[in-house]
Amino acid sequence: MEADSFTQLVDAHYTPLYRFALSLARNTADACDLTQQTFYVWATKGHALRDSSKVKTWLFTTLYREFLRGRRRGGRTTALADLPPGEDDPPAADVDLAVQLDGQLVVEALQEVDEAFRVPLTLFYLEDMPYQEIADMLEVPIGTVMSRLSRGKAQLRAALARKEAGKNIIPFPLSQRKTS
Repeated sequence: MEADSFTQLVDAHYTPLYRFALSLARNTADACDLTQQTFYVWATKGHALRDSSKVKTWLFTTLYREFLRGRRRGGRTTALADLPPGEDDPPAADVDLAVQLDGQLVVEALQEVDEAFRVPLTLFYLEDMPYQEIADMLEVPIGTVMSRLSRGKAQLRAALARKEAGKNIIPFPLSQRKTS
């Protein structure tokens, strides 16, 4: 693979992959490692991908499998950092402070959702993946994805309600998106 095309691939997909890795690993060091490992696997095996329109799905699937592989091996377990979510994320340009604080609250609440539900929630709402791509990536039927999204939203709402209770702010409802 040419260095320029690899750089473009990294530039296009690093931030969403890192956010996904952070939602899985729950700490910045492991999220960085997962993201880097994903790009390493792409550099060594990515040439085998026949349909270039599937690059994003391939990268997310690879990252998820690397996460599972590391967990099965009893891989490195770093303690959760005492950093607020997003501290080591790439900086966002001119984000309204209220929106940023709401986003941080949602990311914190998302960490309380069971992993089986957190993964589809992250892929669907944060990475804008359609149901079918999530089903393919997780190797489950599309109905399972829909069920996990529903249950995950319920857990996320409950986590947000717990977090919001101390702030006297009404949590916002998660709306349904169309998957066309």
